[in-house]
Amino acid sequence: MQGFFQAVVSQYEAHETAVDVFKTGRGRAWSEHSSCCFCGTDRFFRPGYAANLVQSWIPALDGVEAKLKAGGKIADIGCGHGSSTVLLAQSYPNATVHGFDFHAPSIEEAKAKAKAAGVANVEFHTVAAKDFSGDGFDLACIFDALHDMGDPVGAATHIKQSLKPDGTFMVVEPLAGDSLGENLNVLSAIFYGFSTTICVPTSKSQEVGLALGAQAGEKRLTQVLNEAGFGNVRRATETPTNMVLEARA
Repeated sequence: MQGFFQAVVSQYEAHETAVDVFKTGRGRAWSEHSSCCFCGTDRFFRPGYAANLVQSWIPALDGVEAKLKAGGKIADIGCGHGSSTVLLAQSYPNATVHGFDFHAPSIEEAKAKAKAAGVANVEFHTVAAKDFSGDGFDLACIFDALHDMGDPVGAATHIKQSLKPDGTFMVVEPLAGDSLGENLNVLSAIFYGFSTTICVPTSKSQEVGLALGAQAGEKRLTQVLNEAGFGNVRRATETPTNMVLEARA
């Protein structure tokens, strides 16, 4: 919750910008936010990754855990400060992990985290989700970031092309129902607030600007993945704050 409060403070810090964005409906690039927003976001989600990513999320995917223990190649797209990327590298030392994000300052922070953790099987690149290089990935992941992308269909299409034929795309998104009525609760109120000030404007600042928002719901997210060519999408597991979708060709 300290990360949540820190992210809230970041919006007060940039209050005038937030009001202008809300009034005009213009896009707001990720770089327009206070650095406090990036730190708070990482701090908010990091404990959930530490508690669930290796313990329950990856084991819930079909056959993925065994591949990663034996070796494998992982892409963490929209990796931000790299908390999930470093955790994957630490947990699967035989695998090679690649972190991608379009925000250069976040990538620098991710590199510093990896250096501090002493992991050698991870590398980071400043690049958009539709443009990263490499193929033959056994697992691609996006943690709480697909809905922020301007063109999530394009990103997911590129990810599909980067996977091995039997590769898996794991999409972790904020827990949301498919209708407003299902989202009238305390958690959704928090996510709607961030969706309004951060997620939707960030998407609108990019190409296409689909603006899914933090409360897209499984049905809408599945449509995005289907449009990208993933014919098999299922909810592999969930926590009180997140859903984990498994997408395969």
